[in-house]
Amino acid sequence: MADDEKKDKKAADESADKAAKKAAAKEESKADAKESKADAKESKAEAKESKAEAKKASAKKDAPKAESKKADAKGEKKAAKKEPKAKKEAKGKDKKADAKAEPKGKGTKKAAAKKEPAKRAKAPAGPPVVRAKARYVRVAPRKARLVADQVRGLHIEQALALLQFSPRGAAEDIQKLIESAAANAENNHDLVGDEMRIASITVDEGPTLRRFRPRALGRATPINKRTSHIAVALVPDEED
Repeated sequence: MADDEKKDKKAADESADKAAKKAAAKEESKADAKESKADAKESKAEAKESKAEAKKASAKKDAPKAESKKADAKGEKKAAKKEPKAKKEAKGKDKKADAKAEPKGKGTKKAAAKKEPAKRAKAPAGPPVVRAKARYVRVAPRKARLVADQVRGLHIEQALALLQFSPRGAAEDIQKLIESAAANAENNHDLVGDEMRIASITVDEGPTLRRFRPRALGRATPINKRTSHIAVALVPDEED
């Protein structure tokens, strides 16, 4: 039993020694790593310092070159400033020589002077014209022209009275158009609508609507539904 206890103690002592050795080895490796890192940092700092010194040395070398370039640029600017003056002086001399060579005369100055364009006389402002249009009116142009010819040139009150009692179908559309033109005169041109005269009234042909109607024996006859574009122009009546 005593031998077994001794063996166990030896084994325990050996394991403790091994563990202590391992711990010491780890600590030594850590210390070595720290030292290597510190050495690397020092080497980096030395490299930076060397780079900075090299930059300073190159800047000192390049300084005289930059100064020489600036001096050259200043010299070129001065020369460029002097050149226009010399050119101006040469031009002045040439002009004097040309003036001496040209013969003096009375009409030279007038020919050299630019002719001013003649001012156009403004046309006298005429009476304001008020216009109104009605497009695609469903009435034949031939029938609308018969009514338009009756009211052309009349005073607005006379024209409206004539259209009010006219038996023709186009009279109603033309009456509405004249009333619209009178309203435009009052609202847009500050004129009196009842004191206007129909200066012109025109009826133009619009698009035709083509239709067909069935007839006897299976035939079809065309029907043309015509449209008109009516335009009216009113002016103030001078008699009023």
